[in-house]
Amino acid sequence: MKLVILTGMSGAGKSTALKMMEDIGFYCVDNLPVPLIEKFLELSETSKEEIQKFAIGIDIRNGKVLLELHEVLERLDQGGNKPEILFLDAEDGVLVKRYKETRRNHPLSGGRRVEEGIAAERERVGFLRSRADYIIDTSRLLTRELRAELDKIFVQQKDYKNLFITILSFGFKYGIPADSDLVFDVRFLPNPYYIEGLRAKSGNDKEIQDYVLQFEEAHTFLKKLADMVGFLIPNYIIEGKNQLVISIGCTGGKHRSVTLANELYKQISEYKGYGLKIEHRDIEKDVLRK
Repeated sequence: MKLVILTGMSGAGKSTALKMMEDIGFYCVDNLPVPLIEKFLELSETSKEEIQKFAIGIDIRNGKVLLELHEVLERLDQGGNKPEILFLDAEDGVLVKRYKETRRNHPLSGGRRVEEGIAAERERVGFLRSRADYIIDTSRLLTRELRAELDKIFVQQKDYKNLFITILSFGFKYGIPADSDLVFDVRFLPNPYYIEGLRAKSGNDKEIQDYVLQFEEAHTFLKKLADMVGFLIPNYIIEGKNQLVISIGCTGGKHRSVTLANELYKQISEYKGYGLKIEHRDIEKDVLRK
């Protein structure tokens, strides 16, 4: 029997994830009271239904009883039914925004601000996050990207290292992305914006890529950046970081930054076990402004 405890912060996408788990063959139960977990598994084992994979949603809605999960997990471990724990998280600012958009109250906020409810919840579920087998930060994930991460873990059974990396190109004239962890300025490279016939194209076009990558400085930059990122990633994981945003900027975010972000993405794709996506934040803004 395979048992997954799906938990995490309210607003991080647990309900959505549970539906996805059901789609990939898990028998799912949401908000099962903690004292009933062992009884549920006992009945499942004696059932005539040949169900081998279970996902149980457990969260702060269990109230103070949630603390009993400590002992339940220990007994399951000792009894040979060690569950895997999947913890969904998101940045506080993202959670606040989601609550305001849906006009829902946080389970622990009561008459207080949402931020206070989130802080209280982080404290209560901290023990689950610390012993989680998988942590997925949904702050920047689209629904299809969350599905892809769950597929990697539970269908493809790939080694998962609890780190999701976003390569983000941007234009300095539109501001540095607020959620950047690492920011790199590639405005030292010649700008194809001033070359006849190249201005309207972007770093996704071969003509721009050929222009930018003809310079030895571009290759030197990529080599040094890839080496540094390769060094940082395992150390970030050791320190418990599970979301890394690498931002590469040029003037308008259309030519140089897009080209180099694409190249870095290709190189990092060779690293196994990490979630990875690429975004070009400002690639179309010059067109929209016109």
